[in-house]
Amino acid sequence: MRRIVLTVVVLATAITALPLVRLQGQVQDPPIPHESGQSVSPSFEGWYKNADGTYSLSFGYFNRNFKEEPDIDVGPNNKFSPGPEDRGQPTHFMTRRVFGAFAVVVPKEAAADNNFRLTWTITAHGQTIAIPGHLRPEWEIDALKESTSGNVPPLLRFQPNGATGLGPLGITASMKAGTGQPTPLVIYATDDGVKKKDQQAQMSSGLGVAWSKYRGHGLVKFDPEAPKVVNGKATTMATFSEPGEYTLRLHAWDDSGRYAVGFQCCWSNGFMKVSVADRSTQGR
Repeated sequence: MRRIVLTVVVLATAITALPLVRLQGQVQDPPIPHESGQSVSPSFEGWYKNADGTYSLSFGYFNRNFKEEPDIDVGPNNKFSPGPEDRGQPTHFMTRRVFGAFAVVVPKEAAADNNFRLTWTITAHGQTIAIPGHLRPEWEIDALKESTSGNVPPLLRFQPNGATGLGPLGITASMKAGTGQPTPLVIYATDDGVKKKDQQAQMSSGLGVAWSKYRGHGLVKFDPEAPKVVNGKATTMATFSEPGEYTLRLHAWDDSGRYAVGFQCCWSNGFMKVSVADRSTQGR
């Protein structure tokens, strides 16, 4: 009996000690797991053929941090191989999974090379992850037209009658700005209005756009980040904290492209390259 009673006392002591440990943890206010310090994985989404016979390889990424958005310059820690390290990939990584963030165009001759590989390598917090892009037939995606509904991604312009772009490759333009000065960003977006009849489409709200920093060392404030598209036009204001070269990404989606899970249609990218000068030098 004594041995049984002793065991119960020990267990009771251990159980009553547990809340004390939790209370100590609450006082110390430990960081949220995976808030920062985690790796960033490149992702190969698939490929599609362009009208001129070339191919676009679509890439995204998974930033495992819940709060940290690391900046990783093109170079040893953010590179493509073989060939040029810079293929237009992001250097600023938003949290969690980002689909179809950009596309890399490769020549039509690449399809004849069974050994063709274009590998994106990212090193973050000492963890290196490399993902090869390729042209294997089973990785072809319908990024420019949804196969079942015929839906196509939003068509984007940076000028009312300017060049157009759609899909992961999207469209690119450039402009100038000054630090601390709200600068207007205008996008013209139209959509075919085709809706995908599934649950995700029911959750969607039609044509929408959102801005984010894609490259650049300073902070960028968007007001608002997701402006409303009115009569095919959406305007937001961007304010840059410091001078330098930036690239901003516009993500435009329609009813089947907003959530971008499990398929590669239908959304489009717009990239605005911004040369930001110190405000004190403006007008010189």
